Amino acid sequence: MITKEATEVAPAPVSVPTATDQRPRKNNRSWDEVPRWQIYLPLSIYLVFTLIPFYWILLFALRPAGSTSLVPWPVTFDHFEKVWTERSFGTYFQNSLLVGVATLIMTTLVALAGGYALARFDFKIKQAFMLALLCSQFVPGALLLVPLFEIFAELQMINSLGSVIIAETVFQLPLSMILISNFIKNVPYSLEEAAWVDGCNRLTAFRIVVLPLLRPGLIAVGSFAFVHSWNHFLFALMFLNNQDKQTIPVGLNTLMSADSVDLGALAAGGIIAAVPVVIVFAFIQKWLITGFSAGAVKG
Repeated sequence: MITKEATEVAPAPVSVPTATDQRPRKNNRSWDEVPRWQIYLPLSIYLVFTLIPFYWILLFALRPAGSTSLVPWPVTFDHFEKVWTERSFGTYFQNSLLVGVATLIMTTLVALAGGYALARFDFKIKQAFMLALLCSQFVPGALLLVPLFEIFAELQMINSLGSVIIAETVFQLPLSMILISNFIKNVPYSLEEAAWVDGCNRLTAFRIVVLPLLRPGLIAVGSFAFVHSWNHFLFALMFLNNQDKQTIPVGLNTLMSADSVDLGALAAGGIIAAVPVVIVFAFIQKWLITGFSAGAVKG
């Protein structure tokens, strides 16, 4: 006699998915499998929108005055000669170059010293100081024009390139100091300790061991300090009165009046202002990318 218990069939084992089975499958699709048009089409659209304004500037700068041709032919350099000699762009260029190089040097040196202190030393107000540096980036420069003007007037620095250099350096320092401190944190502290064991003091160890490793970071910080001071309009407009002290951004503003605008001269001046920056970034592109990659890694 078959009992009820014998007729019961044991339930099939239920497989419980493991943690490995629950993970979503990764998409192993490589770039080689992506259709080329999905890459080249967006890049082509972006390139067109980027190059059309530059072509328009070149068109106005190279074609004769009064011409409406969409091709700069015959090519003329009269607009460049006009802005360089008659509009004193040669003087503006020298002033901008002096302000840019001086701001680059001062910003890099001060940010290097402050960044090393933030990276290697612990003090009570360190967090508060870092917070103050970050908060200073939210203060617009236009808000401080009046107190800065009063300070420079008391120091008799109005209409001096030194006032613009100091103002540009002060506004570049917070971000530059934070970036330099991140770069220094990525340098192992054991390297400095090994130099101390060999008889070097802190300054010598920093100069021999740490400083060469900071080259990409210093180039990144210095290049942005130079470009910002080269393009900045507000400080030069407020602190410089004489024409022989003005910089290129202010010089470009003088080419526009309430009655008319010399488009050819304005385009030529814009190209003169843009060429140095393009050349600088073309030469330091490799170091700039390396510097930002190093600064993005948390030490």
